[in-house]
Amino acid sequence: MKKIISLSLAIITLSCNNTKEEKMAVTETPEIKQEPAPILNLEQANRLAQLPLHCINTEYPNKLSQTLGGDADLKTPMELHPAFYGCFDWHSAVHGHWSLVSLLKQFPNLENASDIEQRLLNNISKKNIELEINFFLGEHNKSFERTYGWAWLLKLAEELHTWDTPVARTLEVNLRPLTNLIIEKYIEFLPKLNYPQRVGTHTNTSFGLSFAYDYAKTLNHELLKQAIEERAKFFFLNDKDCPMSWEPSGSDFLSPCLEEAALMKRLLPEEAFKPWLDAFLPQLKDKSFVLETGKVSDRTDGYLVHLDGVNFSRAWSLYTIAENLPEYQHLKNIANQHINYSLPSIFEDSYEGGHWLGSFAIYALNTVPND
Repeated sequence: MKKIISLSLAIITLSCNNTKEEKMAVTETPEIKQEPAPILNLEQANRLAQLPLHCINTEYPNKLSQTLGGDADLKTPMELHPAFYGCFDWHSAVHGHWSLVSLLKQFPNLENASDIEQRLLNNISKKNIELEINFFLGEHNKSFERTYGWAWLLKLAEELHTWDTPVARTLEVNLRPLTNLIIEKYIEFLPKLNYPQRVGTHTNTSFGLSFAYDYAKTLNHELLKQAIEERAKFFFLNDKDCPMSWEPSGSDFLSPCLEEAALMKRLLPEEAFKPWLDAFLPQLKDKSFVLETGKVSDRTDGYLVHLDGVNFSRAWSLYTIAENLPEYQHLKNIANQHINYSLPSIFEDSYEGGHWLGSFAIYALNTVPND
C-alpha cells in the first residue's frame, strides 16, 4: 500500500514539475532589447559634416560612369561636372552637398559654417550648373544617373527650398535649371518604364520615386506628383508577400521590400495602406518580429561596405512605415538598432565608405521620431 501511495505522489510531483516547466516555456520568452533612440546633436553634426567636407572637392579617385561618344568627351571630372565632381562619383557629390545643407539648416552654429556656405556657393554656381546641364543634354548621356542621382538632386533642391537663409535662396536659384531638367526627365521617363527595378542598389525604383515624391509634395509640383502616383500604383498596388528573407544581397544598400513599403506609405491613405501592408509584409505586424543588421566583413571594399548603407536605409524606411500607426510602433526599435549598429563605424572609415555613408546616416537620423 505504501508503495502505491509513494508512486502516486511521485507521479503527481512529476506532473506538477512538468506543468511548471511548460508554463515557464510559454511565459519566459526572450525579451527584445530596447535600443536607445539615436540623436543628431551639434557634436554629432560636426563629426558628420567632416565626411562630405573631406570629399566634395576631392576629384580623385573618381568613377565617371559616362558613355564616350569620341575623344572630345575625354575630360577630367571637374571639367565634366564642375559642381559635383568630388566624392568619387556624381551622385555621392550631390548628396554630400545635401548633407552640408541639411546640417547647416538644423545647426546654424555648425563649426566653420561660413566657410561651408562659401564652398557650397562656389560649387553650386550659376555657371557650374549650366555646364552640368550640358552634360545631361549630350547625345550619349541622357540617362545619366537615372534615377538614383536624379532622386538625390531633387532631395538637395527640396532641402534648399526649406532652408530659410539668403544663401539657400541663391543656391536654390542657381540649381533650379538642373532641378527643372531632372523633373522633366522623370515625367518623360516614368510612362516608358513598364517594369520596376526591385534591386537593393542604385536603380531601385521605389527609392527613386520616394525622394522625387517628397520634392513634388513639398513644392506642390502636381505634374510630378501625378506621374509618380500613377506609376507607383501601377507597379506596386497588387504586390503581396515580399521575400524579406532574401535580403540583403551581398552589396545592397537599400531594402527592396522596405523601400517599396515606405513609398506606398507616402502615397496611400491609412485605410488603404494598412491592408496593403498586411498583404505585402504581414510579418511586420508581429511585435516579436526581428531583423538582423547587415554585417560588413571588409570596410575597405567599396561594395561590401554597402551593407552599412542598408542598415541606415532600413531604419528610415521603418520609421516611415511606423509613423502614426500604433500597431507598428515596435518597428522603431528595430530602426534604432540598425542605426546604432552602423553609426560608430563610419567616422574612421576608409574612403570607400566615407565618401557617401555620412549622407545615409544623416538622412536616417533626420527621420528618427521625436517621441
